[in-house]
Amino acid sequence: MTRVLAFGSPYLLGFDHFERLAERLAKGGAEGYPPYNIEQTGDDSFRITLAVAGFAPADLAVTIEDNQLVIRGKQADDTAKAFLHRGIAARQFQRAFVLADGMEAKDAELGNGLLAITLTRKRPETRTKTIAIRTAGGQEA
Repeated sequence: MTRVLAFGSPYLLGFDHFERLAERLAKGGAEGYPPYNIEQTGDDSFRITLAVAGFAPADLAVTIEDNQLVIRGKQADDTAKAFLHRGIAARQFQRAFVLADGMEAKDAELGNGLLAITLTRKRPETRTKTIAIRTAGGQEA
């Protein structure tokens, strides 16, 4: 049985992980909380800003898992307070962003209810490698 190639070319070898990334994106794109911005701050740097009003640094976690930047927030529900109206939700969330190879999180800063995460991309150095050619008898040519 012939396998259908995702990108339509037999010359794109080893790119099957892009299919898995596309599936991951399709599953996690529906949730809208918390709102966020993504801005490009330089040629190789980006900033993701999430609106996390009411969350303390101890309530938030920023991790990188399998080329995904994952931001989690969980607040302890204060049962000692009696609310007449509760318009600010104390709910947990998880927001994930798929990172390209070479992207890394430089830092995260919480201020004025906004969590800003700075990302940078390392430029790979160009390299050339020569592969030795052996004959069928096992000797190098």
